[in-house]
Amino acid sequence: MASSDSRLHQPPSQKDAADQNFDYMFKLLIIGNSSVGKTSFLFRYADDSFTSAFVSTVGIDFKVKTVFRNNKRIKLQIWDTAGQERYRTITTAYYRGAMGFLLMYDITNQDSFGAVQDWATQIKTYSWDNAQVILIGNKCDLEDDRLIATEDGQRLSEDLGFQFFEASAKDNINVKQVFERLVDVICDKMNETMEADTSLTTNHRNQSLKDSSESHGACSC
Repeated sequence: MASSDSRLHQPPSQKDAADQNFDYMFKLLIIGNSSVGKTSFLFRYADDSFTSAFVSTVGIDFKVKTVFRNNKRIKLQIWDTAGQERYRTITTAYYRGAMGFLLMYDITNQDSFGAVQDWATQIKTYSWDNAQVILIGNKCDLEDDRLIATEDGQRLSEDLGFQFFEASAKDNINVKQVFERLVDVICDKMNETMEADTSLTTNHRNQSLKDSSESHGACSC
């Protein structure tokens, strides 16, 4: 869901594009079924605002936020994607180049949880190999209406090799923490890759060492 504005389907504004006062820029995507709370989650993080009104996202929208992590200034370009099938061709086109994904389901909606595997397959199909993913069980404030046990979300995340959080945009639970964790994991992966490249250059290591480094680069907790 999302509020419509003039930026819809547009790339970052000239002002955003011209702002070079950052060390890194990460492209992040929030994906999942319609109505799981993707837009509310983004607005809570970027603007610290929340509305209970539902307006379905048309295509894709984005916000930009700059954060400081590990003594680095990092610009986040966060894309909010439509969950409906009819927009799938549009949204998957944005997967390319994304460094991180927030894959979201609604703990009160069994269908949204059942669709997680399909979304994970899309990430694998359309994004680059090193993209990092966090699985989010959203709307944990609705405990009385819960249909998906926390243990089920944890088990699925382990099966998929993703990290896992339950969160609530409404009550501002784990929203900032999820983004911070995703940024940290991306930074860790970047550092591992750079260290591996340096090691290969200076020590003339063989290709098998590089393959081993990459295969053990995923972070889990």
